[in-house]
Amino acid sequence: MDLLVDFFPDLIAGLGITLMLGVVSFILGSALGAMVTLGRISGSRVLRALAAAYVSVFRGTPLLIQIMIVYYGLPQLGLEIPPIPSAIVAFTLFSAAYLSENFRAGVLGVDKGQWEAAASMAMPYWKTLRRVIFPQAIRIATPAVGSRFVALMKDTSLASAVTVVELTRIAEGIGTSTFRYMEALLLVGILYWLVNTVLQIGQQALEKRMRRAYA
Repeated sequence: MDLLVDFFPDLIAGLGITLMLGVVSFILGSALGAMVTLGRISGSRVLRALAAAYVSVFRGTPLLIQIMIVYYGLPQLGLEIPPIPSAIVAFTLFSAAYLSENFRAGVLGVDKGQWEAAASMAMPYWKTLRRVIFPQAIRIATPAVGSRFVALMKDTSLASAVTVVELTRIAEGIGTSTFRYMEALLLVGILYWLVNTVLQIGQQALEKRMRRAYA
């Protein structure tokens, strides 16, 4: 308990960075993931191939490697990105690959009769997606998307590898200065657990509300 009191300001600062990394990367990843989804369901073979290749690469390689490539590798190509933006770029690209699959599963889960009904009303393709398919796809994909958000919030701990001072980095610093690594890591682990518990409760409430609205 004394660690919590002594290092409370540092822990709060680290928690703020962790939350910022997770929320910003999730928002950007959702936007990029939606675009990748459009490519995956596109009528163009080229777009489908490019989108599939993107998903394959970013789902098939470790996130830590991706973070290090952005932070340590890109400077060799003349593009130097500070630690926090580097982490956000890597988290965004990584999460977009997974979120695109969640969104695509949601779109494919919509009954084909919805497409046929929209076509019978001469509704254009993009309007059908926006007004008919996507609203239903979001409801279907919400559980998987929520789980991805929780996973991303835990993945932010990897940002410590590129000197981002988030919760895990704070735990390392506390352990180094006090030699009480066990207490420091357990304390930070509890903070992660509390954050993700709140997110899971919010996800369940959102799912319940969407089911009620759909019914």
